[in-house]
Amino acid sequence: MAANMEMIVRRAFPKATLVTDRFHVQKLATEALQDIRVVHRWEAIEQESKEMELAKEAGRKYSPEILKNGETRKQLLARSRYLLFKTENKWTPNQRARAEVLFHWYPSLERSYNLTMQLRHIYHTVKEKVVAFTRLAHWYEQIDQAGFKQFNTVKRSIAAHYQTIINYFDNRSTNASAESFNAKIKSFRACLRGVKNISYFLFRLTNIYA
Repeated sequence: MAANMEMIVRRAFPKATLVTDRFHVQKLATEALQDIRVVHRWEAIEQESKEMELAKEAGRKYSPEILKNGETRKQLLARSRYLLFKTENKWTPNQRARAEVLFHWYPSLERSYNLTMQLRHIYHTVKEKVVAFTRLAHWYEQIDQAGFKQFNTVKRSIAAHYQTIINYFDNRSTNASAESFNAKIKSFRACLRGVKNISYFLFRLTNIYA
């Protein structure tokens, strides 16, 4: 979604249809969700620090609140990171129990998690461009109503690139193969400890990967 990349593509391939890769759109939503979790975690850390100070002043031993799954709030928020990346049907029994406690104490995380999974569901199930446009419009409206400031970047990105985002549903095209090839090039370059002769480097790439 970077402006410089769009300019390069428009100049190099003027007749091509631009597609914003689904991975980058979903990544924005996932990062917003994780930002909300981190905010709650810092709040839990600060609250625990205050309670420890009060206990010290009162001359008593500090005992943190233990939740139903045997974790403190700070531990719960730290250990919930990976389950928020997964869909509910892929949770392990431990993650399911942790999610139940997490969403009970932090409804905002449950709401933002559901929004993130709805976006993933749209990309997984919708195959027609018109339907995708309608579903994404409804999803955008839900984000607006939720009022999470962490999702503002997602809203701005979708508003600015909605046409190229919708273009994905024409052929469900992704740049996964290009990303894979780019990873191979980076790995090859790392093995060489850098490149001095670019022409020879490109010649070797052509012979190995072409």
